[in-house]
Amino acid sequence: MDSLSTKNKLIKRIWKTMPSLFLLLMIIGIIVLSSNIKGESERINADKMKALNRERPSLNVVVLDVTPKPIHDRLNLPAQVEPWVELKILSEVSGKVVEILANEGDYVNKGDIISRIDSRDYENELASVRAEYDLSKQELARSKNLYKEKLITKSRFDSDVAKVSKLSAQLKNAELKLERCTIIAPMAGVINRTDVEEGLYLNVQDPIAVILDISRVKACVGIPESDVDEVRRLTSFNITIDALGDKTIKGKKHFLSRSPESFAHLYKLEIEVPNPDGKILPGMFARADIVKREVKDSISVPLYSVITRVNEQFVYVENDGKAEVRMVETGILEGWKIEITKGLSKGDRVIVVGHRSLDEGQKVNVVRNVTDPEELFQ
Repeated sequence: MDSLSTKNKLIKRIWKTMPSLFLLLMIIGIIVLSSNIKGESERINADKMKALNRERPSLNVVVLDVTPKPIHDRLNLPAQVEPWVELKILSEVSGKVVEILANEGDYVNKGDIISRIDSRDYENELASVRAEYDLSKQELARSKNLYKEKLITKSRFDSDVAKVSKLSAQLKNAELKLERCTIIAPMAGVINRTDVEEGLYLNVQDPIAVILDISRVKACVGIPESDVDEVRRLTSFNITIDALGDKTIKGKKHFLSRSPESFAHLYKLEIEVPNPDGKILPGMFARADIVKREVKDSISVPLYSVITRVNEQFVYVENDGKAEVRMVETGILEGWKIEITKGLSKGDRVIVVGHRSLDEGQKVNVVRNVTDPEELFQ
């Protein structure tokens, strides 16, 4: 009886586990079937690719023999030429302009006369003050003798001394006013603008002329905030003047502002540029070539030869007559060249023409070898 009860229990347990066991067997069967299907699909695809490669003819390509060359991390920024000094000459006395001796465009040396203001009133004032001054000196001499003899008080003598001092100061002011009637150039330069004509009455602080010193000029460049730290360590720059047929001149750093001068956070860099022949004029547009860093032995390829897919970059390299994919990492970009920091080495043959139509392992026919990408445009 006990054995029959045990047998019944065992049968019940088996029946209870049957659904789970059946489900497990089904899952195992599905996995095995999927694996077989995937393997068969991969085999079919591989066969198709082999057949496709066999069917596709070799592609004509141009390859670049990789050789180490310098590459530069540079900025090429617009600049505007400013005069080295722009000096505005203002009238220091009032009066009528009676003579103009320098016109717009004239070159003047320091001390040259630019114009004259009617000086007759100031000559009369000077003569009057000088007469009073001479008389006061004579009176002071008499007072001095009388004071020694104790015939006048010390206060009277001190009053005569003060009068002479006061008239001496007035005499100097009168001489200065008369001197200022002759407008002279305070520096050498070109008269860029004249603001007076003969017969014009001037008040104090009225403009007379503008003198420019352009024996050297400043090329002013706006440096982005992100580049200020690297630029501040540089001392020389190449300046290209558009209006002079793209003439390039070597300049040196004069000043880098300590605060931005616009909402774009551009810091003003002033570059001193020699201008001995005066051909560079204020207001001309220029470009500043700023080399922030140089890698002397860099592996670089044309930018267009690097293919980007998703987040990966690669180039095609010719190897034994076939196209080989080479994953790369890039660095400095200079014009149409880009630095390859990882993935290529000296002697590699990078496909630079025809690479956009290639597949991995496809046969290629090298029709041209270049060592410099510029050869492609010759």
